[in-house]
Amino acid sequence: NLSFLDLCYASVIAPKALVDFFSSTKIITFTNCATQFFFFSLLATTETFLLVTMAYDRFMAICSPLHYPVTMCPSACTRLVLGTYCGGCLNSIVQTSLTFSLPFCSSHHINHFFCDVPPLLQIACTNTALNELLLFGLCGLIIVGTTLIVLVSYGYITVTILRMRSGTGRHKVFSTCGSHMTVVSLFYGTLFVMYAQPGAVRSMEQGKVVSIFYTLVIPM
Repeated sequence: NLSFLDLCYASVIAPKALVDFFSSTKIITFTNCATQFFFFSLLATTETFLLVTMAYDRFMAICSPLHYPVTMCPSACTRLVLGTYCGGCLNSIVQTSLTFSLPFCSSHHINHFFCDVPPLLQIACTNTALNELLLFGLCGLIIVGTTLIVLVSYGYITVTILRMRSGTGRHKVFSTCGSHMTVVSLFYGTLFVMYAQPGAVRSMEQGKVVSIFYTLVIPM
């Protein structure tokens, strides 16, 4: 599921960005812009929830290995994955509806390499304070809430590792969790800088650099 999400949401951004890079006319229609943003928001939010689900899976496997086959049975995994997609879809619908209901009459130049909330709010010809507040609140709630769950899970995992007497067992646990923690750190760190801090909408030059990481580097 993680590989599928990475492949899809990178594909939503990369092909159009490459075409624009080699083209003198960098144009996207309003409908295509809304569609690109909807699927990007859907897939990126779903990945955020999926990384939390993976942290919970590792917590159960390492801290409660005897209960793991029952707790993380195939039906439970299916429900968890479906829940991540439902959460991603809900956030995407809200963000897309709020953003593309704004009037865009001051400029049609998007200062970004794909359609995203911060650059779109910059070209809206109305007061976007409410949209910025909702972006900060909703994204902040998702990012901070899921980060806390990951940190608590890995806190318990760390305690369990320290109690292990076997060096081989510790190495196995670290190899299991290392790649996941690397992705979580990069993904959540860049999302926080881009969406979950005040003033993110106005710092687009920094935002363009940061967004390269979570749209292209991390999926790769």
